[in-house]
Amino acid sequence: MPETTGQTTGFLRPAISEGIATITIDRPPANAFDPALIAEFLELLPPLVADPGVRCVVLRGTGRFFVAGADIAVMRELTEATQRAMRPWVEVARLLEIAPKPVLAALNGHALGGGAELALACDMRVMAESATMGFPEISLGLFPGAGGSQRLPRLLGAHRAKLLMIEGTRLTAADALRIGLVDRVVPDSAFDEFIGTTARALADKPTATIGLLKSIVREGSSLPLDEALDLEFAAVLELIRTSDAAEGLQAFLDKRAPTFTGR
Repeated sequence: MPETTGQTTGFLRPAISEGIATITIDRPPANAFDPALIAEFLELLPPLVADPGVRCVVLRGTGRFFVAGADIAVMRELTEATQRAMRPWVEVARLLEIAPKPVLAALNGHALGGGAELALACDMRVMAESATMGFPEISLGLFPGAGGSQRLPRLLGAHRAKLLMIEGTRLTAADALRIGLVDRVVPDSAFDEFIGTTARALADKPTATIGLLKSIVREGSSLPLDEALDLEFAAVLELIRTSDAAEGLQAFLDKRAPTFTGR
């Protein structure tokens, strides 16, 4: 994918600079998703996450919202056809989850419902201090049905996750950090700078190694330990053939900082 600085495609604004791909969701007023936005993601993400020149993916919103959730104007049609049209939001999250490189959710604003579910699929979640996060679907007579009912218990434990979804709690950034729902909280005034610095640090790491690590953690978590250890060793054998492994060890011996290429 070519280097870009702000190409616009519908509601998504992808920008790639020095190995960092930033995808900005810009669908006023609340960045709610609908089938059109989902289709844009499904067209954009596969070549982007497969591009070896992309070393880190950053996902963020605009204004006061990261993603407010599903578009209620669509969801109010309580038909199977509507649910099937909105269901591929799960595929968007899965593409981010299995991306062979780090994915950073930059929660610039409120991440609610399907927005919070999307963030759960990312490797790191950084939240602006004024933002909130939660799963309020219960107030609509619904539950988090775009991955939240499955990813949230895996992250927080079944009881705490179930309670959050039953109560429909909307968490402050401080509360989200306290329970482990996000990894960092940053003052609004420092948010953009922090995201840029963090994305740069992630992109400078051995991203092929990170891709392997992500896959064995994801696949091994559902296996018996002996099988998971075999999976780990197979990944180690693949890992030692990467140029980044050679560079990392040589740099240590040379007493210098490594220069990783993601290969």
